[in-house]
Amino acid sequence: MPIRNIFAIAILLIAGHAYSITAEATKAIAIGEGDARIEALRAAVAGADEKTVAFIQALAEDAVKVVDGKPVIVKDDQAVDPVTGTQSPLPDTAEDVMNNNRMRGELDSALAALKLLSPDVAVRREAVKTLQGEVDESKLPLLDQAFAQETVPDIKERLGLLRAAALLGSADPAKRLAAAKLLADSPQAATKTLLIERLQIEQDPGVKGALHFSLHQVESRLAWGDRLGAIFSGISLGSILLLVALGLAITYGLMGVINMAHGELMMIGAYATYVVQGLFQKYLPGAFDWYLLASVPVAFLASALVGAALERSVIRFLYGRPLETLLATWGISLVLMQGVRTLFGAQNVGVENPSWMSGGVQVLGNLSLPYNRLVIVGFAIAVLVGVWFLIEKTRLGLFVRGVTQNRPIAACMGVNTARIDTYAFALGSGIAGLAGCALSQVGNVGPDLGQGYIVDSFMVVVLGGVGQLAGTVYAALGLGVLNKFLEGWTGAVLAKIAVLVFIIIFIQKRPQGIFAMKGRSAEA
Repeated sequence: MPIRNIFAIAILLIAGHAYSITAEATKAIAIGEGDARIEALRAAVAGADEKTVAFIQALAEDAVKVVDGKPVIVKDDQAVDPVTGTQSPLPDTAEDVMNNNRMRGELDSALAALKLLSPDVAVRREAVKTLQGEVDESKLPLLDQAFAQETVPDIKERLGLLRAAALLGSADPAKRLAAAKLLADSPQAATKTLLIERLQIEQDPGVKGALHFSLHQVESRLAWGDRLGAIFSGISLGSILLLVALGLAITYGLMGVINMAHGELMMIGAYATYVVQGLFQKYLPGAFDWYLLASVPVAFLASALVGAALERSVIRFLYGRPLETLLATWGISLVLMQGVRTLFGAQNVGVENPSWMSGGVQVLGNLSLPYNRLVIVGFAIAVLVGVWFLIEKTRLGLFVRGVTQNRPIAACMGVNTARIDTYAFALGSGIAGLAGCALSQVGNVGPDLGQGYIVDSFMVVVLGGVGQLAGTVYAALGLGVLNKFLEGWTGAVLAKIAVLVFIIIFIQKRPQGIFAMKGRSAEA
């Protein structure tokens, strides 16, 4: 914490009931034994002044040593007395103050409690978040003072819940009863743990009944958070599957090519994003937050060009022979993976989120929506709209639909079907590159990136209906949500198996998928 924040907090504390720290108190906090150190720290926090805050901050930063049995703050190779502020040279015989994990946790909790009185709203909000599940009755004076002067409604509400949690350990049954009733409105997951722990030791029947009621209320609220979290996770997974499967829906639906290299085209998009990131870090460090926007067209073009080259050099000679296209594209996928290993190495590479994609939105106590996932959902929607517009509203889209529905008649009408095949395959490959760009923001980028999605993307395409964008959307989102709900009940492996069994049964009953392909050739 910057020194100006320490003084700002200290001014607010002095306005309350602060006292000056004593030499005995510094010794008890720094070199006391076990629980005595923690008790001394809590007592100091309850009435902290400017010097107390500085001493606790120094302890947390390991900037306190012991000289001749007295703790001193080390600053610029000088020993500063925490009580008087006098400075002297730091002797070589100075000993380190040892802080175990429990003490460090108490120091962090103490500093968080002191930050409740900061003039910065963001600091106070973060302090409340840090203290959840870590308050006790010793912090009540600070909590009362912070609650009395707080003006921001959401922080004041959380402070009230913190006060209730602190009162839960009171010796007065009436205070414990009031605290138990107040905690029924808590949206925090830490409250559930607190209530369960208190139930195990509570003896008063009235308080115990209130604790049971509050626990039921909190669990019901958290259950809704878990359900909404599963839905959001399913939508997030579905948006990724949609991005991966969109390109495959175009190539597989138009040309009937079982493209086993689709995952590697996605990998190329991810590595293109990594290269753009490196260029921004080296040449445009000040504009690093915008590298992802530059990566989108680069990832699309890189994968589209590779896809066009594959179609013109290999795949165009294998139309109408699905087994051979499967084997050929599988071999191509191995070549592409080995090429990436040669260029970038076999290890995963790191792709960073821009600052505007870090963090998330706290919706409920146990439900946070990460910005990177929200951005990917929005990106998937944008790509879907773009593909729909291209297919439904442009001349190229008209030709693609014509070739898809009846290739011989389209050729008779003057459509260059070979060129449309190349354009369509490049488009599908470019969309795979966009999927790789998006995936680089939520996972590792490595040579095997595409292997984890190729089977799922084929399942989405087949389930939705070959060549049908609407079916691809329904299948991707449906499988994503279904998979996440099943994971909560059965685990990840059994969920995958259950989804696969569901798809097999569905295809047996409806071989054309959710939406059947339209056209004379489809009906023949």
